[in-house]
Amino acid sequence: MSSKWGESFRHALALRLGLWYAAIFVLSTTALTLFAYLLLARALELRDQQVIESMLTRYAAGFQRAGFPGLQRLIDEDNGEGRHEQMLVRVLIGNEIAYYSEPYDWTPWDPSQLDEPEARRSGWSRIPRAPNTMLEVGTVTIGDDVAIQVGRTSMLRAELLGYFRQRAFQFGGLVALIAIAGGVLITYAGLAPLRSLETTVRSILTTGRFDARVAVTPDRDSLDALGGQINVMLERIQTLLGGMRGALDNVAHDLRTPLTRFRNVAEQALLSDDPVAIREGLGRALEEADRVNATLNALIDVSEAETGTMRLTAEPLDLKTVIDEAVSLYADEADEKTIALDVKVPEGLALTGDRTRLRQVFANLIENAVKYTNGGGRVEISATADDGWIRAAVHDNGIGISAADAPLVWDRLYRADASRAARGLGLGLSLVKAIVGAHGGRVELASTPGQGSTFTVVLPVRWSGRNAVPETRAV
Repeated sequence: MSSKWGESFRHALALRLGLWYAAIFVLSTTALTLFAYLLLARALELRDQQVIESMLTRYAAGFQRAGFPGLQRLIDEDNGEGRHEQMLVRVLIGNEIAYYSEPYDWTPWDPSQLDEPEARRSGWSRIPRAPNTMLEVGTVTIGDDVAIQVGRTSMLRAELLGYFRQRAFQFGGLVALIAIAGGVLITYAGLAPLRSLETTVRSILTTGRFDARVAVTPDRDSLDALGGQINVMLERIQTLLGGMRGALDNVAHDLRTPLTRFRNVAEQALLSDDPVAIREGLGRALEEADRVNATLNALIDVSEAETGTMRLTAEPLDLKTVIDEAVSLYADEADEKTIALDVKVPEGLALTGDRTRLRQVFANLIENAVKYTNGGGRVEISATADDGWIRAAVHDNGIGISAADAPLVWDRLYRADASRAARGLGLGLSLVKAIVGAHGGRVELASTPGQGSTFTVVLPVRWSGRNAVPETRAV
């Protein structure tokens, strides 16, 4: 069903794009052709007027120079030499027509319209003659009595424009065919990235595998850029799915042991008749249940912080007070291992954040430092403020973290092989990163195997209460 819908949608999109291209192409060509037609018509009209004006100027000069005989001589010369097509020539002296000449093939018309006072004044007269043609007459007056009139019809101009229109219609049909062919070609080529995207999505939906990628050309246009972004998204999805599978494996690994112990303890308690043994068994079973519950709660906290659904309360805090509370939770454990806890956080280092969650952040970092620092070691907690940001660092001289493991320690349920023997959920650092990211900050790690690690939390002094995307940096 979805395949048929996608195919029909693609065909509809291709049809619309092809029609849009053809319509724009045809309209643009029509507009250019119409513009050319108007320019041609105007140019021909101006040329005809220039010819008439040239003859009027020449005849007026000849009349003024040699009178009517000089004018007659110029008219005869023009007719004899065939400088132009035969034209209407009238010379009026007073109310009398002193000279009159017109082409022999003209259809009958009423020349009395040129005797009107408006027509005899210097200027232009246009007299309709046949369909789509007119007689254009220019008049020049000499003195008070003499008027020279020269005219020609627009027949040749109309024939040329008619020929242009005829060819324009033929050209329009050719343009329409080119527009349709071009629309099909351009649409097919332009939608190639979408076809590749559809093929990739269909492959993913069919196989359930996210290793398919959209084919991207080196042109890097908008569709290619979209395909590239989709490939990046698919890579991230594939990475997340791989991480989820790994996380599920780790969850299964970390929960299998406490659940097995829980079952064994409960089974032993059921088989025992000793009330003391039953009570002890129930106590151990409760501890294992608490461990499973802690793992699940930590996973939920990480997911909520990463997705922005964790409920956080923005309130003014003194960072030293928060860190002192976190240090107090592990002071006894540090004393048992003879590890020195040194707090170098100045008083009055204020910021805005969720007290409980930030205490959880530093508690996890301090617990981590104490856990992986050998007896007689040292854990130092320091903090500074600079340009609206607070940098709080937890430094230890413990076993350190290898360069290969450093980028992965922030992942859920990840524990380096060297730390597998240590008891823990593998969720502490991922929860630290998620909570700090939700506060608009970031976490950084610098570590050298055998020399220790420094975990740095960078937090904004002013936090609006809106969650942000967690960031990590490894050095």
